[in-house]
Amino acid sequence: MTKSRARLRMSIFCCIFAAILCARMKIMMIIGLVGAAILLLSVGVIFRKDHTFRSQHIHQNARMKQDQIHCAKTLDKEEQRKSERKIDINKL
Repeated sequence: MTKSRARLRMSIFCCIFAAILCARMKIMMIIGLVGAAILLLSVGVIFRKDHTFRSQHIHQNARMKQDQIHCAKTLDKEEQRKSERKIDINKL
């Protein structure tokens, strides 16, 4: 084998190795960035003093109560009660 072929093979090997190393570095950087984002987003949850969160339910929101807005389950129950009152089974 000539020196030029050996150099060519060595350069091809180095290029392939560099590409693999570069891909791994990109993956590691992405994992690091995602991990940092999760850590920064969880700071408020971890260091919260009272360890309680406001309720996310509609029926416990003061503004929603004021506007008489209910959750879908409550509205469905109300509509079912209304329809039960209107139908007289004896008349059917």
